Amino acid sequence: MNGSGTFKAALIAMRSGVTPAANIETAVRLIAEAKAAGADYVQTPEMTNIMEVKRERLFDTIRDEDADPALATLRDLARKHELYIHIGSLAIKLAADRAANRGFVIDPRGSIVARYDKIHMFDVDLANGESYRESRNYKPGDTAVTADLPWGRLGVTVCYDLRFPALYRALAEAGATMLAIPSAFTQQTGEAHWHVLNRARAIENGCFVLAAAQGGKHENGRETYGHSLIVDPWGKVIAEGGTEPGVVMAEIDLAQVTAARARIPSLQHGRRFEIVEPIAEPAHLHVVRSPS
Repeated sequence: MNGSGTFKAALIAMRSGVTPAANIETAVRLIAEAKAAGADYVQTPEMTNIMEVKRERLFDTIRDEDADPALATLRDLARKHELYIHIGSLAIKLAADRAANRGFVIDPRGSIVARYDKIHMFDVDLANGESYRESRNYKPGDTAVTADLPWGRLGVTVCYDLRFPALYRALAEAGATMLAIPSAFTQQTGEAHWHVLNRARAIENGCFVLAAAQGGKHENGRETYGHSLIVDPWGKVIAEGGTEPGVVMAEIDLAQVTAARARIPSLQHGRRFEIVEPIAEPAHLHVVRSPS
């Protein structure tokens, strides 16, 4: 699907806590602000409904998709505002001790037009002592997802996916002209890599990047980097937030995708290849090296 026309995109910067009702209230308020400012598409960050590190409390609080109050509220809100609402992700209960980190794209009728379960789990130990084991609570997805919006095709991803460029190339090859990367990057990794990775995904695929982010010191003690970003297909940051909750907006002109891909047509030049094992040095071969 080729992109055409222009639209206003809004990113909702949040600082989600451990109480879903309070997080939903914040999201509803900021989405209303975005709509009043002329937004056509609004994206919330990863873990819109809850940021909870205590396993027992997490599973006591979250609900399955049919009963999740954030999803129901934001579907109603999309219908009310006649707006595309992209919920970056929600913690959705799959079983008593297993959840999905699941994003939803909702159309102006309130219908879910895309679901995406985060593929890559953030299982890392950071240099400052922080440790994360996302796979302990969440089941990874195994399917890449796109959604057709009136202006172009959106590739749907979440946070740590950002570090796996093959996913974004596959989405671009499948027709995506925009890449969604709603996130909750840690302060440490965000400060080092957030901007350069988002710009790289835009440049190498000739796509707009739309990345709503969690930011600041959360109720659960975690600190996220914030800096929601909109990046154009040439790699220029055209809108950026800070660490406070709020709305980040820009007008998206998808003609820029066509122009960037014409200037650097790497999507057309990609070739498949094989990787071969190194040729071992024969055991009988005596290598004579000149003295240094």
